Amino acid sequence: MKGIQYMTDDNGNKTAVVIDLRKYGSVWEDFYDNLKASERKDEPRESIEMLRKRLIQKGKLLD
Repeated sequence: MKGIQYMTDDNGNKTAVVIDLRKYGSVWEDFYDNLKASERKDEPRESIEMLRKRLIQKGKLLD
């Protein structure tokens, strides 16, 4: 596949990939966003209403 290169170890096993970002930049962004979301899936969450209240208290949002 043009724009995709695989790196292999001494046994021929694929260990990494090099992606031409000029050609596949938008695909990479989607992949990276998904990866970051997966890493953060177990982090505590805050409701939009609690966030809104906190921003109002800090003076960063008008009531």
